[in-house]
Amino acid sequence: MEVVIVESPERAGRLVADAVGELIARKPDAVLGVATGSSPEAVYRELANRVQAGELSLKDARAFMLDEYVGLLPEHPQRYRAVIDRQLVEPTDIQAENVHGPDGTACDLPKACADYEQAMRDAGGVDLQILGVGSDGHVAFNEPGSSLASRTRLKTLTRQTRQDNARFFGDDLEAVPKHCLTQGVGTLMEARHLVLLAFGQAKAEAVHHMVEGPVSAMWPATALQFHPHTTVILDESAASRLQLASYARQAWESKPKWQGL
Repeated sequence: MEVVIVESPERAGRLVADAVGELIARKPDAVLGVATGSSPEAVYRELANRVQAGELSLKDARAFMLDEYVGLLPEHPQRYRAVIDRQLVEPTDIQAENVHGPDGTACDLPKACADYEQAMRDAGGVDLQILGVGSDGHVAFNEPGSSLASRTRLKTLTRQTRQDNARFFGDDLEAVPKHCLTQGVGTLMEARHLVLLAFGQAKAEAVHHMVEGPVSAMWPATALQFHPHTTVILDESAASRLQLASYARQAWESKPKWQGL
């Protein structure tokens, strides 16, 4: 893993937007993997700023979402497709029809998952996948104990994850869905570049296990250690438990800037 420690989420947002811009310059119809939650918000703000300034265009890009709640109506503001529409589709020029997510309202959920996997394969796979990590080490909604070879499927959310997400539902735990559709760990590992963002002290334990701990299904994000191109971007608080934090700083500072992420 390449670990980058930055002073703020805004700085992280600029770095990831740089990587997206370089990818789009090479491949205008690139496939982005997009995540929800608070971690990627700075990335979407920076992409929107660049599109609005005429410095970047996503009009030919395609995007696939990580996951979706099961059972939320299309008009629900916390449905993940609604969140991605607000944060990415509306403020940029990416085409709404080029943004795809698993169908959490489908009558046949296993078929919806299989269809989603096929759609990603048909698109040629994800070029750059944006990720966050849960305080319990989940990545996408692959909760502790998930198979590290898993594919897109129905998952039951842990109480910890629902408590973490209750802030988006007015701090009402009972309003947070109990199930979701999520890309599996095995699915994520097929993306060509993984970029994971984590900020705040609450993520420090998960980051420590993910970067420096043994690979374990109890901390699903540890599987990213096996990926050939994983970039982990942290603020000081999220990096506070890393034993090799000083080495990571030195490695990043000495890296030729033209190499990018």
